[in-house]
Amino acid sequence: MDQRLAPRFLQSVCRPFWSAIAAIVATLPFGVLAPLGSAAAQSFPSQTVRIVVPTPPGSSVDVAARLISERLRERLGQPVIIENRPGAGGTIAGGEVARAAADGHTLFAGFNGPLASAPLLFSKMTYRPLESFAPIITTVSQPHVLVVNAQYPAKNLAEFVASVRSAPGRYNYASVGNGSASHLTMELLKSRANLAIVHIPYTGGPGATQALVAGDVHALFTAYVNVRPMVTAGRLRVLGIAESKRSPALPDVPTFAEQGFAGIDAPLFNAIVAPAGTPAAVVTRLNREIGEILMLDDTRNKLASGGMDVIGGSPEQLAALMRAEAQRWQPVVERLGLRPD
Repeated sequence: MDQRLAPRFLQSVCRPFWSAIAAIVATLPFGVLAPLGSAAAQSFPSQTVRIVVPTPPGSSVDVAARLISERLRERLGQPVIIENRPGAGGTIAGGEVARAAADGHTLFAGFNGPLASAPLLFSKMTYRPLESFAPIITTVSQPHVLVVNAQYPAKNLAEFVASVRSAPGRYNYASVGNGSASHLTMELLKSRANLAIVHIPYTGGPGATQALVAGDVHALFTAYVNVRPMVTAGRLRVLGIAESKRSPALPDVPTFAEQGFAGIDAPLFNAIVAPAGTPAAVVTRLNREIGEILMLDDTRNKLASGGMDVIGGSPEQLAALMRAEAQRWQPVVERLGLRPD
């Protein structure tokens, strides 16, 4: 037989057999299958664990994931590696993990976009967050800030809005990717403040930050950890926080509501998920191990130094957060008619 046809032939022969087995398994009581899940948990991990990160090295999501991976390696007794797969607002990486074996050895370090709002914007996505993933744990939240180059004349949000209004279409803004909270939050501000400002998407925080520092773009909504070194060095200026309350990392920076723009509330979160169908016992193990890592003083201090706050919690709490985030942005996307693809 032509070797190129062999896989297709085997697939056609085996499909009826496996379909019959699946039909039988579906009729069995849940308890009958429990030992299988228990066995899977006992053998986990049996190989290298991959954490796929949808942003470039050095981004806020990458920083948190790498810190967790270092400790997780010690606890699991297997290598834990980070693989960066930026692009398409995080949906490339999300799709890769959704298709991976559901055994706990491939994880996704996601954030708001690919875990919640992306399906509202990308019509050709290969996965659906709440259906394609098994939530494990929310890791951190991050201050979501609007920053400009230090040479930009605006010193606060009102001055920024006035300057953009004075020259419609002249100014532009970077985002960390199409469909990200970075993108959606500026679109929301544009709508509320009647601004004409051009969107220039990048594939993550580092690229967008570099463009802002170089003066290639005029503004950026991003996680504070992405811009903290440049803010500290006096090269970028924070104009406001797009959250309901001030951040402990930036106690002197007012929220948008405090500056007269209520409703611009877009908190950021990072989380770890696995492919749907991952055994519950494996999810429980990973939730416990990562949760304990997040509670370590050393971990919390390192995350806090980057402006990140530990969240933790159960898989059920993460699922609720993902659902709530999608519900938060759906009316905004529909009202503004956003569709990056």
